[in-house]
Amino acid sequence: MRRVMMLLLATVAVLWVPAAATAAVPSDPRITAAIEAWRTTPLYVDPDFTSVADVDPMLAEIRTAPAAVYVAVVPTGAWFQEKGDAELLAGWLANANGKPGVYVVMDGDDTYGVVHLIRAYAPGWSWASGGEQSMSSQLAQSLKRVELNDRNDAEPARTTPRTPRPEAGSEPERFTTGDAIRSGLGGGALGMLGGALLAGVVLGVSALVGPRRGGRS
Repeated sequence: MRRVMMLLLATVAVLWVPAAATAAVPSDPRITAAIEAWRTTPLYVDPDFTSVADVDPMLAEIRTAPAAVYVAVVPTGAWFQEKGDAELLAGWLANANGKPGVYVVMDGDDTYGVVHLIRAYAPGWSWASGGEQSMSSQLAQSLKRVELNDRNDAEPARTTPRTPRPEAGSEPERFTTGDAIRSGLGGGALGMLGGALLAGVVLGVSALVGPRRGGRS
């Protein structure tokens, strides 16, 4: 009986791991379309980009890469679920596809890459060097920096937003009642001192002018 229970627990664990790995991946038509396309080709091009994506040269660049590469040419931006974090979208694509490799998201001008379950480095972001640069050239520019090495762990790509960095600088000091009183006393003392100095000047001038007027009369 104990042996049967252990087998059942092992089976549940095996079934639970894929579900947990994909639980953070949201439902998104771009992800669904890319995963479907990647069944037969490592390149998915959204209909909005078919006029600018040079598919055959891009496929040639993918096939000469040092690791398996999956590319999705899709629209991105702050108005999508990733809120402008295209590396997060690439991580969702990687985890949804479930295959080790380098996952690349391109939106026409920028290229974003993440590594998934392989010991390698890939540039997180690169950009078009000019308005006339082809997408295959942009892809080649990014993939030439992919490097297989033992310095990186074979971890799954990120599927959660980055933690916002705290703003630089310390919290401003609170202005208390004691501060107000001290400021008032300090201001009053300065006012009295200034008034005394001004009165002294006026009296001094009067002392000088008085005798002169008396002499003239």
